[in-house]
Amino acid sequence: MASSNPPIAPADGKLGILIPGIGAVATTFIAGVELVRRGQAQPVGSLTQLATIRLGKRTEGKSPYIRDFVPLAKLDDLAFGGWDIYEDNAFEAASNARVLDQPQLEQVKDFLSGIKPMKAVFDQNYVKRIHGPNVKQAPNKRDLAEALVQDIHDFKAKNGCSRLAMIWCGSTEVYRKPAAVHQSVESFEKGLLENDSNIAPSQIYAYAAMKAGVPFANGAPNLTSDIPAILDLARDRELPLCGKDFKTGQTFMKTLLAPGLKSRMLGVSGWFSTNILGNRDGEVLEDPDSFKTKEETKLSVLEQILQPELYPDLYKNLYHAVRINYYPPRGDAKEGWDNIDIFGWLNYPMQIKIDFLCRDSILAAPIVLDLVLFMDLAHRAGMRGIQEWLSFYFKGPMTAPGLYPEHDIFIQLMKLKNRLRHLMGEELITHLGLEYYD
Repeated sequence: MASSNPPIAPADGKLGILIPGIGAVATTFIAGVELVRRGQAQPVGSLTQLATIRLGKRTEGKSPYIRDFVPLAKLDDLAFGGWDIYEDNAFEAASNARVLDQPQLEQVKDFLSGIKPMKAVFDQNYVKRIHGPNVKQAPNKRDLAEALVQDIHDFKAKNGCSRLAMIWCGSTEVYRKPAAVHQSVESFEKGLLENDSNIAPSQIYAYAAMKAGVPFANGAPNLTSDIPAILDLARDRELPLCGKDFKTGQTFMKTLLAPGLKSRMLGVSGWFSTNILGNRDGEVLEDPDSFKTKEETKLSVLEQILQPELYPDLYKNLYHAVRINYYPPRGDAKEGWDNIDIFGWLNYPMQIKIDFLCRDSILAAPIVLDLVLFMDLAHRAGMRGIQEWLSFYFKGPMTAPGLYPEHDIFIQLMKLKNRLRHLMGEELITHLGLEYYD
């Protein structure tokens, strides 16, 4: 057996899920959980609900469901709330997003209609192409942060929650690099008071979560919780963090295919990716500064997986380009098209074409569910700071300073399951045992 760990606090009482951005992803997630709770749907895509985990040797035949192996919060114990710049309740927002069929939404209209967004912290300089009236007003960013902390406390009391988790499902903000204001808690709090323009709305949410004692996950590629000020708060307050940018469509396919090409030592000379989508995310990404933020995480995946510095003959001259185009008729049903030029034995060229007609929010919703349940587990287990074992869910996984992120989805899954085994005092699986024993 692995070394014993401190006991994990039980998942007693309600777990409140707080979401900045009650749009397509959030409403698809919330509606889906309620449909599952009513026995009207299946949580397809969710590891916490459907996946098993092998324990011990293969000959032992022990593979319980993850949901039965680790003490996760139950779906019936989840409560939902959040913020948005639009005043629509969750049913109206879901209807406008047009991800789920209207007859299916009508089945949970009563539940969704009761979820009304709180006024959001919003800055037009960070998201330029959308406008909404449901926005907080305050003299400075410190007051905005304090208002969010009050919202968190009020939600917890109103819904009778014993614990909370926050997950960013808002729009992609414009590209920013870390500035002096981000380097310490002291400088960040001074910047809040002085309305420093380098403090983004998403950073104010992350700060408020830390101050309120709430784990935080970042589902967008923004510079949000991956700054020293927030990381220091997470360590000091013993709170877990993870991010960033949900791994859903095209990048999900890259993390599936690229490890396979590399495992066979097949070369890649070019990888051209383009997307068309018509949801709010597509509209926001029409702005070049917001697209730059998204592009950074999308482009980093192949370099980290293929490791051109180790395999220059195969990948050093790889041309990698990513395009995103707003196309309203497509709605949330995004199309991700990839042209991949590869080469094999004696440098003979070959091609791979992928046309993934995906549903971004359908792919993201189970990610949101798994992340909030795992973050709550991490918090109850006394884990703090960056939760690298949750890299499985992100395009741009957060890591400790000085470490490169692991993008190979199969290695990510192995690390995730080994973390769960470790938490429960089970032996880690390394696949090194002899076949007749393992």
